[in-house]
Amino acid sequence: MENLLKLFDAEYKFMSIVWEHEPVNSTELTRICEKALGWKKPTTYTMIKKLCDRGIMKNEKATVTALIARDDVQKYEAEVFVNRVFDGSIPSFITAFLHDKTLSEEEALTIKTMIDGVTKV
Repeated sequence: MENLLKLFDAEYKFMSIVWEHEPVNSTELTRICEKALGWKKPTTYTMIKKLCDRGIMKNEKATVTALIARDDVQKYEAEVFVNRVFDGSIPSFITAFLHDKTLSEEEALTIKTMIDGVTKV
């Protein structure tokens, strides 16, 4: 499963477009990628084939859809980052992230509600 969730930057940008527009016709996807990423048609088709071969998306009858969810990729990437950079310490990550930043009351309440929900499980 890890192989499916690990996306390189270009793959993630491409998948973001797919997630936003799916199901999307492959020809339309090439137009979107040309505007959004500056890619030529062959580049988009190469990426479609590559990600289909990896089981990340499918292309049936020229309609492209994702086989993995954006939330799953984001969760995986966040866990890898926190583990690699902060030795798995979420408090250390939050301290570094919030350094020189101020949360609004609404943001702080949202985070507190999330934490309360997790700690009650």
